[in-house]
Amino acid sequence: MKTYVRIVLWILAVFELVLGLWLTIVPKTFYDHVPTVNWTPPYSDHLFHDFGGASLGLGIVLTAAAIRFERFWTVIALLAYLAYAGPHLLFHLGHLEGEQRGLSIALAAILSLMVLLPLTALAGVRKLT
Repeated sequence: MKTYVRIVLWILAVFELVLGLWLTIVPKTFYDHVPTVNWTPPYSDHLFHDFGGASLGLGIVLTAAAIRFERFWTVIALLAYLAYAGPHLLFHLGHLEGEQRGLSIALAAILSLMVLLPLTALAGVRKLT
């Protein structure tokens, strides 16, 4: 279970670091090229840059937890990620596009996985020392 928890931390860390860099460097390309993002216009350069910075910060915390790999830091990192991923999932479940059924299903599945991964990792944290 320790290996699973650490892998989840690394997966989430890499995802957030890549996302954060993308949004910090070229945020408009994220809005223009990632399916479903433009369902809630208008584009805000300020908002996407801020989201990029927050993603980088979250990625750093997840990376630190994966490297240090102690119960306290792992729980903090996973809870911090869930504080973002849970409301993100709920928002998108309430804003699915009826005309885009396939994309809506894919989005709901991916965002659900982004909540389930850290939840299952949290269940395994109790075995860490």
